Amino acid sequence: MTERAFQILLASLWAAAIAGLSWYCLFVARQITYVTLADGRRQERRLPLIFRLLLPLAPNLAPVFDTAAFAKMRDRLARKITAAGFEDLLTPTEFLALRVILPLLLGTIWCLLMVGVVPHWHGPMGAKLGPLVYAMGPLWCVVYPGLWLQQALSERHRSIQRALPFTLDILTLSVEAGMDFMTALRRNTEQQKIDALNEELIRVVRLIQLGKTRREALRDLSGRVSLPDLRSVVNALVQADELGVSIGSILRIQSDQMRQRRFERAERLANEAPVKMLAPLMLFIFPSVFIVLLGPIMVRVIQQGF
Repeated sequence: MTERAFQILLASLWAAAIAGLSWYCLFVARQITYVTLADGRRQERRLPLIFRLLLPLAPNLAPVFDTAAFAKMRDRLARKITAAGFEDLLTPTEFLALRVILPLLLGTIWCLLMVGVVPHWHGPMGAKLGPLVYAMGPLWCVVYPGLWLQQALSERHRSIQRALPFTLDILTLSVEAGMDFMTALRRNTEQQKIDALNEELIRVVRLIQLGKTRREALRDLSGRVSLPDLRSVVNALVQADELGVSIGSILRIQSDQMRQRRFERAERLANEAPVKMLAPLMLFIFPSVFIVLLGPIMVRVIQQGF
């Protein structure tokens, strides 16, 4: 084989590899994934694209992370993944594997790309920044999975906090109108739109239908979601069930408390806004004002000086 033919063959192989990789990325990006709710309905939910691209590689590291040494870490991650609503799409073992695969694969690609950029930087500043630039890619790949999981958990908690007062109001009206609590809860889950709180309440109803007591199902809800506001509501309902107190009055009290807490959170965020706006003001707005006001004067001074 001549050198020319070898170069053509090599270029063809690279083109085929790039085309295959592009097709795989496009196929995964367009793929729609669902989680199955407790009543059998499906809800669309997607992992980050980079996770979906690399998940087929996760079983290669599963024997390592399925050992007893990682049992506590798997349990902690399982609680977080369940609370974030991704238990049907991602297992703790897969998550741990991704935390290794991301730095190894994408970190290596980043370093290879930087090989063609960093050597062209000259001077002492380039020599100092070179190692930092090489390390930025792998460090980001190490940190990103944990940041994504925490952000997904925070967004789900915020969704539950927003929906909780309205749901309590609906349950309060239904119970005070003479409806049984479980009937009111089931009606609410059937007629309301599917959101994070409704998904959890559907699971509570299903667990009770499968034989769990109402107290056990509510306690499971509190432990699964791990949200202070929801935990206080569950504790109040469990105590009312144990003491025989009217659930309607408890629901109304909890609804008022949830609404008051929401107002307090809004006031706290409003009070924090001026402090958060200080940095953009100092970095962007004040310099712009100085440039607009002093720019013509400085131009005139420079012109007169020359």
